[in-house]
Amino acid sequence: MAQDCTVVFWDVQHGHSTYIKTPNGRHIIVDLGIGDYSGNNIDFSPLLRLKYKYGVQRLDYVVITHPHLDHIDDILNFDLLDPKIFSRPKQLTNEEVLEGVQEKDRKKFEKYCEINNRYSSPIQPDSIDNPSKPENWGGLKIQTFKPVTCKHDNFNNHSIVVVIECAKTKIVIPGDNQEHSYLELMSKPSFMSAIKNADILLAPHHGRESGYNVDFINQVNPKLTVVSDGRFCDTSANGRYSTKSSGWKVHKKNGNSIIRKCLTTNTDGEVVAKFGYNSENKPYLCVTIE
Repeated sequence: MAQDCTVVFWDVQHGHSTYIKTPNGRHIIVDLGIGDYSGNNIDFSPLLRLKYKYGVQRLDYVVITHPHLDHIDDILNFDLLDPKIFSRPKQLTNEEVLEGVQEKDRKKFEKYCEINNRYSSPIQPDSIDNPSKPENWGGLKIQTFKPVTCKHDNFNNHSIVVVIECAKTKIVIPGDNQEHSYLELMSKPSFMSAIKNADILLAPHHGRESGYNVDFINQVNPKLTVVSDGRFCDTSANGRYSTKSSGWKVHKKNGNSIIRKCLTTNTDGEVVAKFGYNSENKPYLCVTIE
């Protein structure tokens, strides 16, 4: 019988970083944002937290949805956890990634490009690290969808969408997708099937209006939406996500619980979802905030 799966949506200010511990104890991270909105730890590194507090010695799988700074900010710590698999939008060249980079950020983008060059070998179909085989991940089904036809002048439209599913719980983790990548992805029946009726949606583009697509959200039909972003601004679509989410019981560490439709990492802090089968072999999903 499968063990629990844990998903942590870190509070990393405007950026994004999600950690997934699979039912068989493997480690996945999607994006590499840093910092926190409390102001107590503006240099907070999810990778260092995993290594020194969680005791993770090696990551099995890292996905960079797209190479913008708020999604790769922690990349200088990448090699400390020696990831086995590195997924990113390969169609974006190193030259394109480095174009227009500010000098203060250049070291991080150069590190991304170095890693991009280093992880060049294809994953063999029979490898125990093949993400497309749930048996390699304790029964966790992992699907990734990569828009490739959009122009390269907006990296947001090349964001990888990650969909994980286990014990009848589904979580959709997009990047900063906008109109053109939605049009490409939603033309694919496999994508539409994968995202349909999810339990948790990470709001695209940090919950901004530019990432809100009514056809996408209708298809996902989430119980709960999580927004990884900063303080409320004029471009926030949080209210629209709340309207489209049906609601789920959220537990607080003080023992209280409340039905919520939309959570934000800047006000609710770290969001932890645990799901699997209980002692009666029934599926469950438990969401906890600070």
